[in-house]
Amino acid sequence: MPLFKSTKGYPQTSGLESGGNQSYMPHMTQASKNTIPFHKMHGLGNDFVVFDARHDEITVTPALARAIADRHRGVGFDQLAVIEASEQADAHLVFYNADGSLSAACGNATRCIARHLMDETGRQALTLTTDRGVLAAVDAGNGLTSVNMGPPLLNWDEIPLAEAMDTLSLPLEGAPTATGMGNPHCTFFVEDAEAVDLEGQGPVVEHDPLFPERTNVQFASLLGPDHLRMRVWERGTGVTLASGSSSCATAVAAARRGLTGRQVRIDLDGGTIHIDWRDDGVWMTGPTMHVFSGVFTKQFLESLG
Repeated sequence: MPLFKSTKGYPQTSGLESGGNQSYMPHMTQASKNTIPFHKMHGLGNDFVVFDARHDEITVTPALARAIADRHRGVGFDQLAVIEASEQADAHLVFYNADGSLSAACGNATRCIARHLMDETGRQALTLTTDRGVLAAVDAGNGLTSVNMGPPLLNWDEIPLAEAMDTLSLPLEGAPTATGMGNPHCTFFVEDAEAVDLEGQGPVVEHDPLFPERTNVQFASLLGPDHLRMRVWERGTGVTLASGSSSCATAVAAARRGLTGRQVRIDLDGGTIHIDWRDDGVWMTGPTMHVFSGVFTKQFLESLG
């Protein structure tokens, strides 16, 4: 199966496909079968490679995702995101982890792409679909972008866990809390998040039999009223500087345990994000960065076999 297939005449169902600034990245819709154009973005150091497949179909294989994720021989990313046309919203997003596996949600990538599409069209609000559902995004001013990641999933079978149990206090050492944000999360509240052996403990919890789909892992400590310090191990990727869905899950877990209110500031390795658990869902607000745009060459793609 070719990695890139032109679909000229692909129906323009997305509201972002007309009236936008077509000069923003002109070559994104002029790719040949021998190259794949891309964007590199990050949210608080949580970094992404982004493909725009609204006009040309891009087939992402696990091997392609892993090759691009290689920070020495590829470009490197925490997640790979693909923008597709959508009949329900302004665009549809698909996410891949660095190990090539799929992820139903990626909060910071969603914010980065929302900012990119708002810059492209001059709009201040839009909607995006993911496997999580329809997500609203707005320009929060001062260079910040907000996305509603939807209501948290709190029942054991929604997260999912392997068997019925209280998700507020799991039967693991440290009694962590489980939360679903379209992907599973396990949050430990500790005295000092800085002192945690993240590379040692993260993969052990990720692969615990309690989590049939594996899990993202967070270690958080309370710094002050409604103020948390959090570090994250991402499922299928490893240690990352930040994670939007992990931040949402940590804020929800902290509020459920009575450690904070529903509006929380979270300091991550890569910077600060603000979470607001409202009646309509969990909103996260923070900065984004479009670092550069480029093209994967024919030589690189052919080297993958």
